[in-house]
Amino acid sequence: MQMHIRRNLITFAAVLVLAISGLAQTDKPMLFRSPTMNKTDIVFVFAGDLWNVPRSGGAAERLTSGTGAEGNPKFSPDGNWVAFTGEYDGNVDVFVIPATGGEPRRITYHPGADNVIGWTPDGRSVIFLSNRATGMPVPKMYTMPVSGEGLPTELPFPIAGGAASFSPDGSHLAYMPLAQAFAQWKFYRGGRTTKIWIGDMSDSSVVEIPRQNSNDFTPVWMGDKVYFLSDRNGKNVTVYSYDTKTKKVAEAFANTGLDVKTASAGPDGLVFEQFGAINIYNPGSGKTNKVNISLSGDLPQVRTRYEKVAQRVQNVAISPTGARAVFEARGEILSVPVEKGNARNLTNTPGVADRDPAWSPDGKRIAYFSDESGEYALHLREQTGMGEVRKISLGSPSSYFYSPKFSPDSKKILFTDKRLNLWYLDLEKGTPVKVDTNTYENPQSVLDPNWSPDNKWIVYTKQLRNRLCAVFVYSLDSGKS
Repeated sequence: MQMHIRRNLITFAAVLVLAISGLAQTDKPMLFRSPTMNKTDIVFVFAGDLWNVPRSGGAAERLTSGTGAEGNPKFSPDGNWVAFTGEYDGNVDVFVIPATGGEPRRITYHPGADNVIGWTPDGRSVIFLSNRATGMPVPKMYTMPVSGEGLPTELPFPIAGGAASFSPDGSHLAYMPLAQAFAQWKFYRGGRTTKIWIGDMSDSSVVEIPRQNSNDFTPVWMGDKVYFLSDRNGKNVTVYSYDTKTKKVAEAFANTGLDVKTASAGPDGLVFEQFGAINIYNPGSGKTNKVNISLSGDLPQVRTRYEKVAQRVQNVAISPTGARAVFEARGEILSVPVEKGNARNLTNTPGVADRDPAWSPDGKRIAYFSDESGEYALHLREQTGMGEVRKISLGSPSSYFYSPKFSPDSKKILFTDKRLNLWYLDLEKGTPVKVDTNTYENPQSVLDPNWSPDNKWIVYTKQLRNRLCAVFVYSLDSGKS
């Protein structure tokens, strides 16, 4: 059966119509990433390529156009070169390119991944991360001459996990000993919280920037201060500074918006990314300003095209008769025959994320979650793909929902959400009913609900206060567990 389904999936190609238009308009949200800055220009990442724009803003021009992804751009201290991580030759290596544009030159050749994190103060070498000497996913820091001649030099610190920045005199290095953990887990406070160490190049001793178990990352050394990103305020990620003379940490500027994602030093300022936009912070005035960028390009990634989805399927459901299967793939819900019949795209909704299909036990309907309206709702449609889609709002506050499951009589659906809640929905009434809430947040699912054969009970697991799980049953008649 699996072989037949796979064969039908391989022959099925979903048409992707990616709704990205009006790229030259600055009033639409974009996703400009990882900016770096010299005296006159900003280089940033967009759509897997490097782009260049004046610091004053304006029209961006493409700096690279490799078939693989390019990222982590870093201007040299004199502003004449940009080092970046590239995939030009089928491997992840360090490349350099003139700031004015030109042919990228590869300077590392190890078969493992080499990722750019900065420059030495004299501008002669690029700093990069590599696990070439460990054989494990625990990288170390190296420098490689910009000329590409010779072999990399290992920096005198045992492990590293991210961005690094030398002091102006090259005697010390601010770096992350651990990689960022759980970037999607807001205000994580477990054993993998990230820290910033200031290492002495002469004896490899380190001093940690003071913190209270916060996530500190992306150090940038400017003058006597190390600027870095942190979630220590408990509200969002913003820019802080550590004064190497007074040993005090202070918030660089008040951030009332969303998280600051990346930051890099440049002459007279700090350039950073926030909500896909690029901003410049001036330490002298304490002010920030947004860089207005317009971007026009051929962007082949967003053209309408056919895409094979056999390797991208997830969240599988089998029809009650076993004649068909339904899958989620690239935001579409696809119904595929085991042996005979046609493959069907039940949603065909470009620019919409349709997720988690479930097949009703009576075989008539498919249920799934869709963000078509801007917030996730429950959608139901005939398994044939014909007729109108029924759309049921899941109420406020908005959330992210998981694993719809029909009751045996096909009249109700249960599901969970990201706020640890368990819900059920009577399809006739159309109003979600909360069953219970788990006691603790976990990186994996805990509730694991299911229906009783008579449709009158929901069984699930829930953590007690001692964090051990117990089995609960919920009565739909009494509304109690």
